[in-house]
Amino acid sequence: MSKCDIGLYGLAVMGQNFALNMAEHGFKGGCLQSFTSKSGYDSGTCPKREGDLPLEGHKGYERLFVPRVAYDLIEPIIMKCAAQVDGEPCTGYCGPIGAGNYVKMVHNGIEYGDMQLIGECYDILKNVIGMSNQDMSKLFAEWNKTELDSYLIEITSIILAKKDDQGNPGEVVDYVLDKTGMKGTGRWTVQEAAEQSVAAPTIASALDARYISGRKEERIAASKILKGPLDDKANQQLNVDKAQVINDLKAALYCSKIASYAQGLSQIKAASDKNNWNVDLALCAQMWRGGCIIRAKLLKGIHDAVVDDPELKNLMVDPNFAAELNSRHLAWRRIVTLGIANGISVPSTSASLGYYDQYRRANLSANLIQAQRDFFGGHTYERTDKPGVFHTLWDDTHKDLGDLAGRTAGNI
Repeated sequence: MSKCDIGLYGLAVMGQNFALNMAEHGFKGGCLQSFTSKSGYDSGTCPKREGDLPLEGHKGYERLFVPRVAYDLIEPIIMKCAAQVDGEPCTGYCGPIGAGNYVKMVHNGIEYGDMQLIGECYDILKNVIGMSNQDMSKLFAEWNKTELDSYLIEITSIILAKKDDQGNPGEVVDYVLDKTGMKGTGRWTVQEAAEQSVAAPTIASALDARYISGRKEERIAASKILKGPLDDKANQQLNVDKAQVINDLKAALYCSKIASYAQGLSQIKAASDKNNWNVDLALCAQMWRGGCIIRAKLLKGIHDAVVDDPELKNLMVDPNFAAELNSRHLAWRRIVTLGIANGISVPSTSASLGYYDQYRRANLSANLIQAQRDFFGGHTYERTDKPGVFHTLWDDTHKDLGDLAGRTAGNI
């Protein structure tokens, strides 16, 4: 058995593909055993050989290297094997143990949001405008030549044009059951966002949409009971400016994507600060530009925004992205209104707009909510006109709390 350049632990789909990737780039890989709850330890075999590739199966390891030491050892391999964009490898050192997994998890959460946002565009194009699959395919292909250029837009165009492969008329997409599966990374992202006290409404609404899609039988039953605007025959002849709707959809999708990435990067930053990972957000954007599901033209602008201002509080306040949002927000609002008026659910588009509207306002309704908390629980509040902590005797049932110190104990 000859000496290997690297040992790969874990031989599921991505592990096997990466082993072949390394082999094709001239590196000798040792494929180590993996453990799964379903099958236990595997035999340490390598992926199916494609040609005479330098791969060996192993059943154990002698030692593992941790944090930066391990990365430095494998950097020459992953830099060569990674996807390349503008001559730069889409990989890098995220931070100590846990940082890389966290960044990948948030990537997958953003992926959930992106897919739902595109699905909402498809729903409006199909059920409000009445576009055919082939026409939608051409539209997405055109969008992929603009600021919306991305892997998911590209494959959406391909999917919509694909004729059924089981002998039925029309396109495959119309025969796909509207019941979305998932592996759990979106749920983890939302759970972690809550742990970090970071708002992630685009991702959370996309996750909820998958949960609802899974209740197919309940939805079929509900469709016979609950009514919407398009169920009324008088409203079925929609009077919309198709060209305007298409332009508005493009703007709304772009704005929603900016808001979604802003949420994901804020979450990574919060976790990084809490765990002292020192994750480079510009590196995250660079890594996501190629070789991953959310790769998109938009990421170049995100990378540049973080490089220009490493202390940027939120992607939406970057001068360039702020200008984009300011010029498109009316179209964004029209699409959300159009969807609601026609009974077409647009949860992630709406949640993205809600995030934008809350973040851009200096004053929110939270003052009333905090007053309610003080009323029923004596949780106190701060004032706008003077420093300190206060409690009000809101009616005759309330009593003076005395020393207010410690009333905010347990707040997060």
